[in-house]
Amino acid sequence: MAEEQAAVQEPEKTQEPEKTEDLPYQIKVEDAGPATKKISIEIPPDVIASKLEEQFKQLRKEAAIPGFRPGHAPQKLIEKRFQNDVREQVRRSLISESYGQAVEKHSLQVIGEPKFDKPEDISLPETGSLTYSFEVEVQPDITLPSLVSLKVKRPKVEVTDEHVDRAMMNLREQQGTLVPVEDRGAEPGNQLIADVHLRVDGAVISHLHDEQIVARPGRIGGIHVDDLDARVAGLRPGEKREFTIHAPTTHSNEKLRDKDVTVEIALKELKKLELAEINQAFLESLGFANETELRDALREQMLERVKYDVQQTMREQVYNYLLQNVQMELPTALSDRQAERVLQRRSLDMMMRGTPREQVDASLESLRGEAKEEAVRDLKLFFILQKVAAQQNVEVDEPELNGRIALLAAQSGKRPEKVKQEMSADGSLMNMYVQMREQKAIDKILELALIEEVDLPEQKPAASDTPIP
Repeated sequence: MAEEQAAVQEPEKTQEPEKTEDLPYQIKVEDAGPATKKISIEIPPDVIASKLEEQFKQLRKEAAIPGFRPGHAPQKLIEKRFQNDVREQVRRSLISESYGQAVEKHSLQVIGEPKFDKPEDISLPETGSLTYSFEVEVQPDITLPSLVSLKVKRPKVEVTDEHVDRAMMNLREQQGTLVPVEDRGAEPGNQLIADVHLRVDGAVISHLHDEQIVARPGRIGGIHVDDLDARVAGLRPGEKREFTIHAPTTHSNEKLRDKDVTVEIALKELKKLELAEINQAFLESLGFANETELRDALREQMLERVKYDVQQTMREQVYNYLLQNVQMELPTALSDRQAERVLQRRSLDMMMRGTPREQVDASLESLRGEAKEEAVRDLKLFFILQKVAAQQNVEVDEPELNGRIALLAAQSGKRPEKVKQEMSADGSLMNMYVQMREQKAIDKILELALIEEVDLPEQKPAASDTPIP
């Protein structure tokens, strides 16, 4: 949707305009920046005259002129009546043809649309040549590093009974019920509904009303608090609690960055979670006859997740290897456009999580820097993986594509034909093809790699997440 040393094509030396039988245009290609070329084209007068004559002859055969049978109107009358339209049509035709031949002749892998110099001034001249120029972004010229015997570490992960026990506990929590607590203060794991104010030097910077807080290590006001459960321990509805924490330099709210922040929690409601009981009704509601069937299903689900996470961990190692060993410069405009798309996505994600619009706007500058880095990484990986796929002859065939569409259709409850039609219309079908091709290219590299199995550091099984670092 990222070789050793050679990123952008070397600037081409100025050369004499060429003219051959199959390419009747004078073309000059120059380097115009990272992965960007400036192309200047001159179309000679004889080519223009020939095109005009051809177009007028064709028009004479088809034009309906009052008083004349089709094909018998005087040529001068045809030229006078349709001159402007024909000249505009010929202008467009010549630009399109010469652009295509210039790109093909110089084997330019163009990205996006050309940017013409003063397009409003490109007109068919009464005499002389038609000249115009444009810039195009081209795919960076890269050389891949050796992909043979690449060393990749594969984590050894075993799904134990302890992991299944934890998954069962998570399931009971998900199916549990929150009940009010009135006879005591907050304890670890309780849910607090509170109004939260964040202050810096006495001034309220942020209001978070009816905020839902779980008494365990987590985030409050966008700041991670390792001992949040201890900070709210014993707090009862109607009471307030204050404590000071330090906001990170990357906080989304510029006014809080790298500041000591006073957090005031005014507790309104306190609830505890009563775990769902594993009984026959509980099992049948989930579609299982007994607890053994449920545990077997959870284990199978975790094994599939482990398999996926291990594969992703190995792919990420390949991504990092490629990024570290391929040098390239990206087209500046392309990088900027991609960065803006990443920025928009991050801003939307923040708003979807409930971040106020003014807070999102205040954090745009810091987000823009992060978005630029992400955009560059994404673009480099895109170009590298396209090169890998071509080198390894990797393609995605129709049955593979239809299989992925069928899976999406099943998840959305739609017919595969309908999903494919919708994806084709909005462009996501091509994106899915590119993504599948990239994954196959990475997996092809992993087939050639030297795999070393490594033990993970000993750790407690965490929630329902697979213990992959």
